[in-house]
Amino acid sequence: MVFSSFTFLLLFMPVTLLGCRLLPGKARMPFLLAVSLLFYAWGNPLWLLLLLWSMGMNYGGVLLMMRGGRRRRWVLIALIVLNLMPLFWFKYAGFFADTLMSLTGWAPVFERPVLPVGISFFTFQAMSYVIDVWRGEARAQRNFLVFGVYLSLFPQLVAGPIVRYVELEEQLLKHETPSWEDMREGLRRFCFGLGKKVLLADAVGRFWGQMNGDFTQAGALGAWLGLLAFSFQIFFDFSGYSDMALGLGRCMGFRFPENFDRPYRADSVTEFWRRWHMTLSGWFRAYVYIPLGGNRVAMWRRDLNLLIVWALTGLWHGAGWHFVLWGVYFAVLLVLEKHLLLKRGWYQRLPRPVRQMGCFFLVMLGWGIFSGFGTPLVQAMAGGFGLGSAQAMLACAAFAPLQLLCCAVSFLPEIRLGRASAIAAPVILILCLAALAAQGYAPFVYFQF
Repeated sequence: MVFSSFTFLLLFMPVTLLGCRLLPGKARMPFLLAVSLLFYAWGNPLWLLLLLWSMGMNYGGVLLMMRGGRRRRWVLIALIVLNLMPLFWFKYAGFFADTLMSLTGWAPVFERPVLPVGISFFTFQAMSYVIDVWRGEARAQRNFLVFGVYLSLFPQLVAGPIVRYVELEEQLLKHETPSWEDMREGLRRFCFGLGKKVLLADAVGRFWGQMNGDFTQAGALGAWLGLLAFSFQIFFDFSGYSDMALGLGRCMGFRFPENFDRPYRADSVTEFWRRWHMTLSGWFRAYVYIPLGGNRVAMWRRDLNLLIVWALTGLWHGAGWHFVLWGVYFAVLLVLEKHLLLKRGWYQRLPRPVRQMGCFFLVMLGWGIFSGFGTPLVQAMAGGFGLGSAQAMLACAAFAPLQLLCCAVSFLPEIRLGRASAIAAPVILILCLAALAAQGYAPFVYFQF
């Protein structure tokens, strides 16, 4: 089930929110677990077995780990391995088989598994719980119902934000009835997120689809404007989902951590990654970068740590070498910034808009690597297929107003609507419902990760 479907908008969401508001306290947690499991099982009931396995294994394993003794560390290692094994099988087995084939000419023959939605997200959440309890930063949860809700809570189950248990523990234990004000504010944020997805991301995504369908026809103009559209698509799609997740969470009585902070207004790549997918960056910083030594080590070692973290970040996003290359690309940019730019006075004296446009250009090139189109895209951007066909030119002109709107929303300072949001939110909802009725819904980009 996806947030931008009629089933969710007109049936599942109203029933769930009414249940959270009207059910008594003792019934609310079982209700949340039931609706979350139903939400996840909607697309493929077999995937529910994987989620239930993760719940039971991490719940029981942490209780076993907390018994102490010399086997405590081995239980931790076993839990990390058991969490990573399904992720490796479903997401990376085919990738490593293909890599082995290209290197040796031989690879094991097996049926490639279908990637379960959200496996990267709930696996990372489960691992954060295990590691935080091991470190003493969180208490082992002895109530299976509470732990089950934490791991399966449907607003952020399949595409984040990645919520650490320590960030949600107190809210889960108290779980007070959401106020009407919380529900109003949450629904407004949900509507704005839905508008980002349906009215902006899906629309520019259609233009990008036209351009990447045939780069020989798109030409240089279509390739560059198409990549710009893809940059907007992936931002509005993912940040729109995060807004919807945070809005739904607030309606249900939870406050999730923010995941985006207007990242395209960043004036350096370092700042960009402090604003983009902040919960994933925080996860890798807490559980990979800092354990490797972080920035408390020699400069060469710090740079190596960044390279390792970003190679893993790229691999987390997808099973392909272009994702690894994308991660390494940003690692190199971050290292160069730290050595050559951020502490240089001349760079800081440049007008902020110039630094912002330079940063966005580098990020956009990164999305070109991320897209996986490789040589055809580069060749088109370099003018190898000419400026573009007449049909591509017309498409670029037709989508120009939408591209300008995306630029305004992405780069201009945020406008506080205040009371006007109470009017804007239902208008956006009506426009989204009309758009969905006319063209159907498109899957979220990050569902594949």
